[in-house]
Amino acid sequence: MSATTEAQPSTKTLSVLNALNEALDEALAADERVFLLGEDLADPASGVSHVTSGLSTKHGKHRVLDTPISEAAIAGAAIGAAIDGQLPVAEIMIMDFIGIAVDQIVNLAAKARFTSAGRTPCPITVRTSSFGGLGSGATHSQSLEAWFMHIPGIKVVVPSTPADAKGLLKAAIFDPDPVLFVETNILYGKRGPVPTGDYVVELGKADVKRSGSDVTVVTYGRGVYDALDAAKALEDEGIDVEVLDLRTLVPLDVPAVLESVGRTGRAVVAHYAVEFAGPGAELAARISTDLFGQLRAPVARVGARFRPIPAAKELETAVYPSAERIASAVRATVGYAR
Repeated sequence: MSATTEAQPSTKTLSVLNALNEALDEALAADERVFLLGEDLADPASGVSHVTSGLSTKHGKHRVLDTPISEAAIAGAAIGAAIDGQLPVAEIMIMDFIGIAVDQIVNLAAKARFTSAGRTPCPITVRTSSFGGLGSGATHSQSLEAWFMHIPGIKVVVPSTPADAKGLLKAAIFDPDPVLFVETNILYGKRGPVPTGDYVVELGKADVKRSGSDVTVVTYGRGVYDALDAAKALEDEGIDVEVLDLRTLVPLDVPAVLESVGRTGRAVVAHYAVEFAGPGAELAARISTDLFGQLRAPVARVGARFRPIPAAKELETAVYPSAERIASAVRATVGYAR
């Protein structure tokens, strides 16, 4: 008797940008309550990075709305529409500008369900992009996801691959709670396979991007590619690195983190948010507490240095993590137990 093989889903190759565009297109087509709003989203501008290209032409400018240059107004209008039963997707052009909308997001969207005893959900998706790596300077290059991880009521998503970008964005749009969806501008051109059909990735589920046995690098977004490059470089040194992509920071897939680090016995946490009081601090604390006595070395952290980001690209590079810095942390972590 021949063995049966489970059919694999068909895929197509897309960039992260095209995957995001496709997710928005499919959501607009699937539910008339979905609409997009933000600065210059409609054609021909189609957003500063062209993520919304073609969508107003296809679905109409009543579904893809150009707004005034006011992040507070964008967030406020989206929150009002969400409370009224719509499914708005608001774009804050660059993540650094989100501070202008923080009051609306933190004190209205995040608390609507709680302060109404569950009667008033606020299904708003806030898309924004981190411009780090482009030499954009101190007020255009920050990764501020840690701010929102501290706010109960907001989910925080940071995809790395085209497949995750599409699947997570569709999940975010139809989630009943507020979701901050952080895109990484420098990754928009990354290409990879994306399943065809109605493809959704569940929020709160991490993904092993590379299996390994000696140490786990826990990361997300742009850090995934640095970690994979570090892992490849360390192969020749006999160090087998597992790369765990969190994908969603809130809810945080703690069981996946503990399972991976429990197997390898060592952990390095890497992210482009500032290392001081960053996401890695929470992860290091959880790993150290829950795996106390099992760890073969202290948990290492690699994050952005605690200083404003310079405009010069050479200096900016020194602030952010890199494959080299991650590899160095891995070597120290593995060597600690040898």
